[in-house]
Amino acid sequence: MKPNKTYSLAYSSCPNDTFIFKAIAGQLIDLQGYAFDIVLEDVETLNQNAAKGAYDITKLSFAAFGSLMDKYALLRTGSALGMGCGPLIISNPGRSLDDKARPVIAVPGLGTTAYHLFKFYMDDLFKGQDMQVMPMPFEKVMPAVMENKADFGVIIHEGRFVYQNMGLELKADLGQWWEDKTSLPIPLGCIAVKRDMDPKVVCTIQQLIRQSIDHAFLNPAMAYDYIKTHAQELDEDVIQQHIELYVNDFSKDIGKNGEAAIITFFEKAWASGLIENSRMPLFAC
Repeated sequence: MKPNKTYSLAYSSCPNDTFIFKAIAGQLIDLQGYAFDIVLEDVETLNQNAAKGAYDITKLSFAAFGSLMDKYALLRTGSALGMGCGPLIISNPGRSLDDKARPVIAVPGLGTTAYHLFKFYMDDLFKGQDMQVMPMPFEKVMPAVMENKADFGVIIHEGRFVYQNMGLELKADLGQWWEDKTSLPIPLGCIAVKRDMDPKVVCTIQQLIRQSIDHAFLNPAMAYDYIKTHAQELDEDVIQQHIELYVNDFSKDIGKNGEAAIITFFEKAWASGLIENSRMPLFAC
């Protein structure tokens, strides 16, 4: 059957995204006559491409979405929110965040939720600390610290599970700080759609993503080869930890608690001057 229309769908190579979208990518569920041109990139590249309007449906960091509300609206499925899953600040042994004037901080992109949380944290506990922020792809953050190109690094994704194996030390858990401050889950990544898409199509696609998540949980082995092909960290235990941490009930439906977390996050970002306030509705459906 000829598809109704083909839409560009972009998400990251991280195990949580490939787990979520495997059933759509592999056409393992009924796609309701729709077809998708799928692109996999790191999140910061997705953020930058979305600023150009590159994709119809795309994974974004919540931080980037905050600056793109004129172009994109949120879906209620496919997001990464949760407790105990935030970015970490790491360093070589024996360092502290205030032990040097103007330390170099490696971050996984300025448009990432990780950087926003880092900024909130520093403004709260180290206000006035001068820093040199060095953005780079997330997989290069730990090597930059290990090679002393950066004093500290903000790590995400699989890095949470392997930094100790590389001789690095935890300096701060940004997710724990957020939870202590707000008692809300951490809004990390979202799925967004262009605002000019047909609302009926958007709601159908939202349902397909939910079905794809359900399929993945019911048939986890069917997703494994696809996940491992794209994962930065190939250790099976690390991949499974990653999925368990980032794919949860909030991925199926953001819900009221998730909405409260997102609104609080944007309020802090507006207050910090990281994004401009927007009156556009958050959700497409």
